[in-house]
Amino acid sequence: MTEPIILASTSEIRSKLLLNAAVDHTAIPARIDEDSIKRALEAEDATPRDIADALAEMKARKVAEKGVGRLVLGCDQVLSFKGSVLSKPKTSEEAREQLVALRGETHQLLSAAVVYEDLKPVWRHVGVARLAMRDFSDAYLDDYTDRNWDSIRWSVGGYKIEEEGIRLFRMVQGDTFIIQGMPLLELLSYLTLRGTLPT
Repeated sequence: MTEPIILASTSEIRSKLLLNAAVDHTAIPARIDEDSIKRALEAEDATPRDIADALAEMKARKVAEKGVGRLVLGCDQVLSFKGSVLSKPKTSEEAREQLVALRGETHQLLSAAVVYEDLKPVWRHVGVARLAMRDFSDAYLDDYTDRNWDSIRWSVGGYKIEEEGIRLFRMVQGDTFIIQGMPLLELLSYLTLRGTLPT
């Protein structure tokens, strides 16, 4: 028997990762202004790792403050490229611009998770994956963004490796769960050690 947790998000991918791992959970959205928080942190020269961690904690705290009375999991992912943090593209043109910038280059995905209990953080982890894109053609890029916009609009960098986006890459280093937005293995280890999940 597992103890249910709260996922401070409406991310279908993160919820599916937990569901597939048989982690009983309820999703409650955390209403925070991610863009303005990210801009403020960048203005203070925060590292991409600190930005991902701070956003994950803010989401967990926001939902924990509602008095849900259970463990609350906040997650966030940022894409770090040449010292800058990319955000989710707002248009297909912006997705194309991001992919042109990333083409032939290496970038990092940082996926943070923070667990709150009794209105305080009790566990946190930031997982990192390194990805290198191949030098794909403009024609393929145009077709790719046209075909996949409805899906990739929700992803930093304008791709999902679990879908056609894997064809953009020549090298991927890091676990699939981190690339999909959650350090799942580390989270499962913590939940098992604390007794939330059975051993």
